[in-house]
Amino acid sequence: MSVGLPLAAAPSPEELLAEPARAPSGRADLVRSLFTYTPVSLASHLLGAAVVVVVMRGVVPDERLWWWCAVFGVLWVARLALAFAFSRRRHPTPLDAWPRWQAAWNTLTLLAAGLWGLAAWWFYGWGDALQKTALLMVIFSYCAGAVPLLVGQQRIFLAFASLCFLPSVAVMLLQPSTSDRGLALVMVLIFGLTLLLGRNYQRAFHRVIELKARTDHLLVRLQQEKATADAARRAAEVANRAKTQFFAAASHDLRQPLHALGLFAEALRGKSQDEEVVQLVASINDSVDALEGLFSELLDITRLDSGGVQVSPRHVAMQEVFRRLRLHFEPTAFEKGLSLRFRGGRHAAHADPVLVERILRNLLANAIRYTDDGGVLVAARPRGDRLLLQVWDSGRGIAAADQDRIFEEFFQVEPHEVPADQRKGLGLGLAIVQRLARLIEAPLSLRSAPGRGSVFGVSVPLGRMAAVDPPAAVPARRGGPTLAGRCIVMVEDDLAVRSGLEVLLKGWGAQLHSFDGLPALRAWLADRAPDAPAPDLLIADYRLGQQDSGIDAIRLLRAAVGAALPAVVVTGSVMSHLEQEAQAEDFHLLMKPVAPNRLRAMINFKLARG
Repeated sequence: MSVGLPLAAAPSPEELLAEPARAPSGRADLVRSLFTYTPVSLASHLLGAAVVVVVMRGVVPDERLWWWCAVFGVLWVARLALAFAFSRRRHPTPLDAWPRWQAAWNTLTLLAAGLWGLAAWWFYGWGDALQKTALLMVIFSYCAGAVPLLVGQQRIFLAFASLCFLPSVAVMLLQPSTSDRGLALVMVLIFGLTLLLGRNYQRAFHRVIELKARTDHLLVRLQQEKATADAARRAAEVANRAKTQFFAAASHDLRQPLHALGLFAEALRGKSQDEEVVQLVASINDSVDALEGLFSELLDITRLDSGGVQVSPRHVAMQEVFRRLRLHFEPTAFEKGLSLRFRGGRHAAHADPVLVERILRNLLANAIRYTDDGGVLVAARPRGDRLLLQVWDSGRGIAAADQDRIFEEFFQVEPHEVPADQRKGLGLGLAIVQRLARLIEAPLSLRSAPGRGSVFGVSVPLGRMAAVDPPAAVPARRGGPTLAGRCIVMVEDDLAVRSGLEVLLKGWGAQLHSFDGLPALRAWLADRAPDAPAPDLLIADYRLGQQDSGIDAIRLLRAAVGAALPAVVVTGSVMSHLEQEAQAEDFHLLMKPVAPNRLRAMINFKLARG
């Protein structure tokens, strides 16, 4: 795709150098320079004419002197009028107007040169030596002064010099005095030196024109390349946005069946006591978790590369961040027989809570994945005006040779030594951590030794607890699988996911009201008895039909049964800023596919809090 002016539209340096006054840009610059110096030229000519009149008055016949002055005055006024007309021309000047301005200026200038030659022819024979010298000096001064002005027009300069000098040489040769004839030879020599001076100026002018031509040529190429680069950048931005939107849409669409698969698998486990079936269900859930990790890593990298992550720092209590991390990772750590501890929740950080939590999530997921025995500690420790967030593990550790590479994309430490059930992901988790740390300007550190575990740290500004709402107490985990006596409202437009959730929640003993969208929910609320007991929990998908959302379902149901209704929103879209909406609307967010144990932990937490 070509953008901007083609190179052929600009005059080449060779064209400008060969005919500088004929090239469009060269002619325009030349004409502008001619008219720029016209006021100075007119003033100097007027001064020279006054000198000639003063020197020759009373020597030359008055009639001849005043005739010359009259012609000079008419010519001087004509040149002044031309300069005034040029200054009043319309902009931009058409290309075909520049030659006419140049021809008019050259004509009047040559007439002025002829008038000075006529002054030498008429006045030289009447004066004495002083008067003749003064006359010749005036004429030579104007001829020499025209060198830089007419250097771009070699033939016009030659004509100008000839009209000034040749009448002077001719009238001196016609004088009977030998000194006058000798002076004629001197004038011929001066004429030759003037032409040589003009030639040197001409060469210098050619070099200037050549440099300007090359500059103009490069400028056009630069503009063309800049336009091409801008077009390529815009195309890349469009492609990047399209890629991000594609990943987001693909993630949402693929997470739906994965989410349903996990729910059906868990429902199957609850209905079968066969050990082989239980193992198959566990394998299905592991595969679903691995795919969810791949989607999250790819989308995080895409968002960071496209600049789609905005930093919004505020004072945040670490206890609140730790509570969410505990809720998310405690089941995973328990399954592996690891202890998961949190220290320093009484401190606060001044940073973007979503990005800080994402950094700790990735570090914590890595720590649990690569730790087989012992435990994981997440700590917050003040260090001056900074808060050091650390994730300690008692895992395998990282060799010194690999510590500089683990933050690279797609790099995984010794994958052949990692058990098959832990070879998950693309090796993007720590790369995402590093990019997020750079985004929030938080230095990242690592200490590790093989066989002795690892400590990852990130330093953020220390916050103020006074500016943070006190964290809610973490309720004790409820024992037992039953939800008997609990009324749960579910809004989900995907048939497979809705069916899986219905089987799972009813298997846990819940009384369930299931709807495929807001219209069905409104109809149920309209038919519901005023004294009917309020639901205990709402579970809604974020994207519903007809441009509705789970947040709309929360508002609708809370308006009917009370603002204290606990709510959980389940979504497969990770590109939106749902974390901020969750805080504003007081609901918790679960990302699809949701592992059944995580769903159960969240339900227990919300019911206990409610």
